[in-house]
Amino acid sequence: MYLSSLAELALGSRLKALSDHFYGAADEVYRACNAQIESRWFPVLRYLWENGPSTVGDVASAIGQTHSAVSQLADKLVRAGMLRRKRDPADGRRSVLTLTDKANRSLSGLGLIWCSIRRGAVAALGSEGEKLLSALAACEKALQERPIVDTILAEHAALSSAPLEIVPYEPVLAGHFYRLNAQWLQRHFQLEEIDRQMLSDPERYVLAPGGVLLFARLGGEVIGTCALLQESPGVYELSKMCVDETFRGLGAGRQLLDGVIAEFHRRGGKELFLESNSRLKTALRMYEQAGFVMQPGTRAGSHYERADVYMIYAPPTASVRKKARKS
Repeated sequence: MYLSSLAELALGSRLKALSDHFYGAADEVYRACNAQIESRWFPVLRYLWENGPSTVGDVASAIGQTHSAVSQLADKLVRAGMLRRKRDPADGRRSVLTLTDKANRSLSGLGLIWCSIRRGAVAALGSEGEKLLSALAACEKALQERPIVDTILAEHAALSSAPLEIVPYEPVLAGHFYRLNAQWLQRHFQLEEIDRQMLSDPERYVLAPGGVLLFARLGGEVIGTCALLQESPGVYELSKMCVDETFRGLGAGRQLLDGVIAEFHRRGGKELFLESNSRLKTALRMYEQAGFVMQPGTRAGSHYERADVYMIYAPPTASVRKKARKS
C-alpha cells in the first residue's frame, strides 16, 4: 500500500482512511439493524447519554475534538431532533446540550448492536485490534505531553541550521544509494538493467573496481548520492548523481559534484567523463560550471539507452582563467 511506504509522513492520511473505513462499517451495521443513528453522531450522543447535559466545551474536551467541530455536529443533531440547546443556568452566555426523547429512545435500543460491534471488531482484528487500541492510547498520552506542532517546528529549525555533510560510503548507506537513484530514474526515465545491477550491489560494481561512493547528509537524513566509477586506470566516470528533489535549493548536488571531482584529482586521474540526457537542463548547466565540456556526439559504446549527452571534464587552466579575468 502506497501510504504505508510514506511512514510518519502519511500518518494523518492513514488514520483518516482507517477512520472512514470504521465509520462506514458502523453505518452499514446501523442501517442493516434499522438503528436511527449515524456513526459520526456516536461520541457526542454516547457522552451525553452517560454524563447528562453538558456544554459544548465539556463534550469537546472529553472526546478530543475541537469546540467548532462539536458545535457544528450539535447543530446537525438539533436539526435531526436528537439534541436540544438550553441556556446554561450557571452562565447565560453558554448553552448546554441535552438529549431529546427521540435520542433517548434511539440509544436505549442500541445495546445489542454495540455489543455486536465490540465482539465483531475483536473477531475481525484479533490481537492486532488490542495492539491498535493500546497504541492509540499511548499516542493520545504522548500528544498531550508533547504537542506535535511545536515538536515538528523544533525539528524543522534544527534541520534548517544543520550543516550539509558529504560523507563516504558505509554498508549502512547502501539502501539509500538504491532508494535515491531508483526514485529519481523512475520519475524522469526508467530503471535499466545496468542500473538495477549497480544499485543493488554497489560494493561489487562501484567500489571493488576502484570507484567511490559519496552521500549528502543533512541532520542525519541522506538526501543525495553520487558515484565515481573507474573504467580503466586513470579513466573515471561521474555516475548516479541524484538528489532527493524535495530538498532542492540546498546545494547538495554541487557539493557532491565537487566532492567527486576532488576525489578524481586526489587519485591522479587522467580523464573524467559523464553521460546524461539533454532534458536535464539544470544538471547540464551545473556540469558546465564545474568544468565539463559538451562533446559533439554520444559516447561510443554507451551503456545507457537514455544517454544522449557526453561530457568530458576539462577545466580551464590557471593561465586561461587569468586571461579571462583580465579581459
